[in-house]
Amino acid sequence: MDITIHSSFLPHDDAEAALAFYRDALGFELRKDVGYNGLRWLTVGPVSQPGTSIVLHPPAADPGITEEERRTIVEMMAKGTYASLLLATEDLDGTFERVQATDAEVVQEPTDQPYGVRDCAFRDPAGNMVRIQQVR
Repeated sequence: MDITIHSSFLPHDDAEAALAFYRDALGFELRKDVGYNGLRWLTVGPVSQPGTSIVLHPPAADPGITEEERRTIVEMMAKGTYASLLLATEDLDGTFERVQATDAEVVQEPTDQPYGVRDCAFRDPAGNMVRIQQVR
């Protein structure tokens, strides 16, 4: 069986701020920008990986979600506990410097973890945790 990751979903609460982070800070390309009923879905991804994308979607846009669930999602996003993403790079320190220079919210500077990974972390504008680890 040969299954690949095509798209993964992360919520956003400000399309322009999300685009600035994923395109301008991380260097991803914008592949789709779809609007519907005043909401926007942005598809972004690494230029070198055209088959792998992240869809940045309006939180709780699913009509099957209750108002209470919507409130919970918004609260969790505000706390930064709703969603996360793990990325990898061969140049962690250089990547950290470039992303930090964009005024992205730094959660953790590059650190050698006790479990053998060197990584750093940021929050995107919606509060999603974005960890970036060194490829070894």
